[in-house]
Amino acid sequence: MHAEFTLIITISLILLFSPFISNFFRFPISAVEIILGAIFGFMGFLPENELFNLLAETGFLYLMLLAGMEINLKEMFNLEKRVFIYAVIFLLLIYILSFILVHFFHYSKFFIVIFPLVSVGLILSLQQEIGKTDWLELTMKVGVIAEVISIIVLTLLSGYFEFGLSPEFFINFSILVLVLIGLVFLFFIMRTLFWWFPEIKFYLMPGIDKYHQDVRIAISLFFIVIVLLHKIGIDVVLGAFVVGVFLKTFFEHNKSLEHKLSPFGFGFLITIFFVHVGSSLDIKLLSFKMLIDSLLIVFLMILIRILASAVFYKILKLKSILFGISLAMPLTLMIAVASLAYQNHTISSYWYNVLVVAAVLEVIIVMVGVKMLNKLIMKNG
Repeated sequence: MHAEFTLIITISLILLFSPFISNFFRFPISAVEIILGAIFGFMGFLPENELFNLLAETGFLYLMLLAGMEINLKEMFNLEKRVFIYAVIFLLLIYILSFILVHFFHYSKFFIVIFPLVSVGLILSLQQEIGKTDWLELTMKVGVIAEVISIIVLTLLSGYFEFGLSPEFFINFSILVLVLIGLVFLFFIMRTLFWWFPEIKFYLMPGIDKYHQDVRIAISLFFIVIVLLHKIGIDVVLGAFVVGVFLKTFFEHNKSLEHKLSPFGFGFLITIFFVHVGSSLDIKLLSFKMLIDSLLIVFLMILIRILASAVFYKILKLKSILFGISLAMPLTLMIAVASLAYQNHTISSYWYNVLVVAAVLEVIIVMVGVKMLNKLIMKNG
């Protein structure tokens, strides 16, 4: 019981003081929460706890829900042809450059999967720091395509490690493909339904809503879809993200829903997720060599994205650099893939720790770097 009390008090203090520390040092609050999590975890104030793990995982999924609410599929389908072509070239370049660098630095072939990973969840945290901008909106749209590819790769890798190239692996892959096709069909069915019967939207989420029906629907869908996808063996990250996209696309008349959901996320659940990530770092195992290896991976992942983002220079000019760097924060996906590889003896414990440290450092470096570069570019026009 003493450990639980210590955990609750420590998390409460981090929740309370992290905004003040963030403002004082002018650090992104997510970076502060990760650093505090690492420090207090090292000191033994954040002991391993099942509820802490569950809340952290829920926090990440909630972050993905909010990230999905930044995407309107109607706008995505109306994406300018030129932008879509640039996005495809950008993603191809990331994979090509990853392949080249992995061979040049003699990394394991497994790193060809690691280097191109993209997750849009933390881009939303970045948006909380610097506000909505044209290049961040484009980053979210391109990031969605890249994240879907990353989740497919993660699901395939998980299936391969569990089943090998057996019939079960291909059954698992077929289920994933069917789910994605089903989601596309669902989009067109819902669009048709709401076009013929627009009053359904206002019945489900009325303008005057004393029972917070919109929040109830959002949270209910969030948990129902996560449980369903978990049952059929599909990565639940995809489910949380899809629910957010669904809410944004079909209930765009409700402008207040995102503002109702965000405070609970960024004021509680998402903070616990960042603190948990920091506490998962075992500082005792850190060595100079491990730090150098981690920083090299961070540098290469950022470099790959900056080079590939040159395709957007005509549209974004110097902001294309910000676009590329901001896509270099695949925190949980990177840790998830590293965990899978380590459990299946594809990488050693040393490289697992290198990747975890790299994933955390990447968030801090990108958050701070983008914030500083954005100010510099804005200042110089």
